[in-house]
Formats: sequence, structure tokens, C-alpha cells
Amino acid sequence: MTADALVRIESQYATGLSRSNIERALVAAGKDLDHLHPADLDVVEDFHTLGRIATRQLAELAGIGGGDHVLDAGSGIGGTARFLADHYRCRVTAIDLTEEYCDTARWLNRLVGLDGRISVRQGDVTQLPFDEGSFDVVVSQHVQMNVADKARLYREARRVLLPGGRLAIWDVTDGVPGTLHYPLPWADQPELSHLVTSDHLRAILEATGFEVVHWADLTEDAAPFMERLLAAPVGPLGLHVFIDQFAEKADNLTRALSSGRLRVIFGIAGIRPSDHNEVDRCRAGVRDDQPARDGSPRS
Repeated sequence: MTADALVRIESQYATGLSRSNIERALVAAGKDLDHLHPADLDVVEDFHTLGRIATRQLAELAGIGGGDHVLDAGSGIGGTARFLADHYRCRVTAIDLTEEYCDTARWLNRLVGLDGRISVRQGDVTQLPFDEGSFDVVVSQHVQMNVADKARLYREARRVLLPGGRLAIWDVTDGVPGTLHYPLPWADQPELSHLVTSDHLRAILEATGFEVVHWADLTEDAAPFMERLLAAPVGPLGLHVFIDQFAEKADNLTRALSSGRLRVIFGIAGIRPSDHNEVDRCRAGVRDDQPARDGSPRS
């Protein structure tokens, strides 16, 4: 990403209060910070549509097991990484652009005793600081909406995967034409949102050397789930604890899902067997100067 894009994304998420607000909310909810369990964090850590339900389904579809080394690309405060490490006993590396989220994730990992299974790095998902063939699985949930150069994002995911590795994504895509109301969970303003259609996103994956083995639109499940979430009483724990304007962002997202303006998709892809020349030709099929659907230039 460009330096300007990195700064704008950082400012979208960082508040300087994530850890202190979560700590205060945990105490208010009666949690003992000296005896905290991973399940105690469930309602405060899943910053994506369908929450823990989606994470569990994605992990099962990806076939994650105890022997896998998983990269959580765009990890936020670490909810997915902790879930995978706790439930599948796998090793997880988490990377996120927002240093505040990384610090909060490390603290929460220590509190629930999972810091031995999870390492956290601050970094850019389009320029991963890892060697080729480092991971069995790359998981990415609700991340690519902030990335204009999606081809670069998925080339990097492919590069760090081992032969036979899997990419598992759970993402928001463009739907029917219409107005989007801001703020949204990933963008307070249109300039931070880089949406493409589901078909376009799948084409980018395939053009960067992946073979899609599972692709499903779960909008019809996600919209009523979000409606029920918004109707429920607000407790001391929840995403509102550390996300600014959470109620307004969630309401705008829910309305967009209900109307079909936005869609949500599951995707599982493996590395397509091919020689280097074929991969080069595939990569050339998605040009870095090709504009996104919203007309923004790719960096």
C-alpha cells in the first residue's frame, strides 16, 4: 500500500483506547482478569459479520488442524487467532496494520494463556514480512475492502503458502447499484472503501494463481443475524467497547446487506498447480493500474 493509504487505514481503526476500554468493560462484566478464559472474550473480539459462527464455519471449510501453521492476515485484536489456537490447537501468526490492535491482541493472548501458540506482528498484508512457503493456511476476514490493490494482496497470500496450502476468506463485496451510507465498519468515508463484486473478487483470486474450491454467498443468513444483533440489549461487553460509532456503522452495514447493496461471501482456494510461465501470465491478467469498481486507482 502507499504511505498515504497506510496512514488513512491506521486512523480508521486506532483510537488510543482499545486496551483500556476493553479492560474496563471486562471488569464491569464481572470477569476476573487473573482467571480469564478464551470464551470470556467471544462477544468483544469478532469484528466481522456473523461473528464466531462465520469463523468456525470458515475454519472447518479450510480443514484447519493441529499440525497447521495459520496466518491470520488482518487480525484486528486477535479474536480469530485465539479461536483457532484454542479450538484447533494450531500455531497462529497474526498480522495487522494497526499497532494499537496488535498491542491489545498480545495483551489478550497473555490473559487467556494463548501467547505460546500465537505470535503477533504489525505489518502490511500487501507486503508480508514472511518467507515464501511459511504457512499451511492463510485466513482473512473482512480485510480486502480496505485494499485497493487486491491482486497484490492475494499474490502475497499465495507467496507465503506452502504447496498444498489453502486461502480462506470471509468478505464483503459490492452488490446491486445504489447509495452506500457511511460510516461503515471498515470505512468512515468512501475513500477508504474499495469494494468489488463477488465475481470480480473471484476472478482476481484465480488470476493470481488460486483455484477456488468453495464459493458461497451468505448474505441471506448475515442480514437477519445483523438485524437481531442490533435489536438485542447492549451489554457491558461488545464491539461498541472499542469501535467508534459502532451502532451507526453496524446499522449502515445491516441496511446495505438487507437491501442487497452489499453481499458477504465465503471462499476457499488452493494453489493452482502450474508452471512459472503460466503463473506469470495469470498475474498479468489483473493489472495494478486497473481501477477498482468505485473508480479509485490501484496503488
